[in-house]
Amino acid sequence: MIQLILGGARSGKSRLAEDTAKKSGLDVIYVATAQGLDEEMQVRVLHHKKQRPEYWTVIEEPILLADKLSEIDRENSLILVDCLTLWMSNLLLDEDQKLQQNECEKLLNILPALKSEIILVSNETGLGIVPIGEITRKFVDESGRLHQRLGQIADRVTFCVAGFPMILKGDKQ
Repeated sequence: MIQLILGGARSGKSRLAEDTAKKSGLDVIYVATAQGLDEEMQVRVLHHKKQRPEYWTVIEEPILLADKLSEIDRENSLILVDCLTLWMSNLLLDEDQKLQQNECEKLLNILPALKSEIILVSNETGLGIVPIGEITRKFVDESGRLHQRLGQIADRVTFCVAGFPMILKGDKQ
């Protein structure tokens, strides 16, 4: 089972993903993609840490997500990745201009082969106007392309608004 949960900032997407993981009855492995490179991001990371159960395994992986998923994959587990848009930012800001495309392809190829249940959390970035600035436009474009491709392989796609989930694809839980 692959689930993709999308939404804007503070839409309730992470809370939904965490609640779903808690209710699964499976061993949960939480993969965090954030990097606490400034004080504000460190506060955000700390906030998320406080919300997670202490018994979850937490792994930080800002770049090589597909490799990490392959490494930690196992039966009777659920891997929650939060979030893909921070991961995309990390990839796009790397010096290697091919890294983003290569890592996204690796992720798309590995997901269907995993034994774990997967929950992917990401910010929906395509609801606003076309942004000013090359890197911002590239971020929105590449995130949107990734979401579309993930939506095709996901069993369930959910969009969160104001704390309310809307099922776009798949059965209601």
